[in-house]
Amino acid sequence: MRENCRRSEEECGKVVPHSVNQGKTRIFARMEDEHVFDKFGEFDSYEEINELAENLFNEGDMGSLKAMAEENGIQKEIVEVYMLGELPMLCDPLTAAIGKIEVEAVELKPKEIMEDWVEYLKGQCMENEEIALAVRGKGRSLKGCIGELLKWSFKNQIGIDKDILKAAGVTASRVTLGIPGMGRAKKIIRDYYMGK
Repeated sequence: MRENCRRSEEECGKVVPHSVNQGKTRIFARMEDEHVFDKFGEFDSYEEINELAENLFNEGDMGSLKAMAEENGIQKEIVEVYMLGELPMLCDPLTAAIGKIEVEAVELKPKEIMEDWVEYLKGQCMENEEIALAVRGKGRSLKGCIGELLKWSFKNQIGIDKDILKAAGVTASRVTLGIPGMGRAKKIIRDYYMGK
């Protein structure tokens, strides 16, 4: 049992979203996205990550602990300090949220304005724990968020003036554009993660 564990020995053996089988933690991943979180599944909270981390630590399964942390975007340095017993938990709401965003961004490979949206989301997690908790939750993803922004963009396209098209060297007879301003994008991002 972890020396600095704040739970009783009986509580330490319990794993809510996972199961213990013959003394070893077994992971049953329910995947919505077959590329992200494919080994351990998507966790719904930082508490779930910490619970599994504690069980893996107590079992001495440092390989799985490192793999789970990596899959959830938790920095190697934090994992090393945790494995030394110097941290009471592997992650907090912010670490779990930023880790999820970064793991999803690696697969999404956002460019230009999408990078700005991702950075804005990270900033919101740093400023507001409620958003960090919502970002970590199941059912919300960076792809889904970008999808909401794209949906708004298609619904709100406007025609571009012919003089602008000429100045841009565009010869098409009609061009439309629909990109939300930063204020609108911030609202869409917040509403998506907060379930509004």
